[in-house]
Amino acid sequence: MRYYIADNHFFHGALNNKMDHRGFASEEEMNEYMITKWNEKVRKKDEVVILGDFSLGGVEETKALLDRLQGRLHLILGNHDRVMESKKMDLSRFEWVKRYAELSDNGRKVVLCHYPVFCYNGQYRLDRNGNPRTYMLYGHVHDTMDQRLVEQFQEITRGTKTINAAGEEQVIPCHMINCFCKYSDYTPLSLDEWIELDKARKKRMV
Repeated sequence: MRYYIADNHFFHGALNNKMDHRGFASEEEMNEYMITKWNEKVRKKDEVVILGDFSLGGVEETKALLDRLQGRLHLILGNHDRVMESKKMDLSRFEWVKRYAELSDNGRKVVLCHYPVFCYNGQYRLDRNGNPRTYMLYGHVHDTMDQRLVEQFQEITRGTKTINAAGEEQVIPCHMINCFCKYSDYTPLSLDEWIELDKARKKRMV
């Protein structure tokens, strides 16, 4: 099984009181809760794609953290992943470390970047039933005004009609999912789980 998650910000205690308002009593409590939620879900052979901003800790504490997390790890670098670019950091815990990737997930393409990509590769591809064949998974914006703007962009895009390659009128597909860890109670989720959670979250916001 492959899971995805973004913006854990391990060792970033300020997020308990600022921006995310995570509400943990301390940085240590936040870290331990996220480790527990991760390991309750992920097994040793599962894959986890981290969509950036994983750890703001130092080299040694980040190494120790990685050793406690289950799964085969993959990292999309975010703007707060400076520790991963340190010459002292051992990246052998990761299967790969990239700034951008495109993978196949159960017959669908997933476009992976820390930052939301509005016009992503494969955006217009649909299957015979009109279901999306490509999803853009991102992080970075947490649950801020920037995320509201991304949601507005998606609504505008999906409400815009165009002429497809067959000469038929269609609305423009747009399937972008913010894999922000707080949305999933800090649990890595599969693509299908993120799709359902994203739908449910947006319904609650209406």
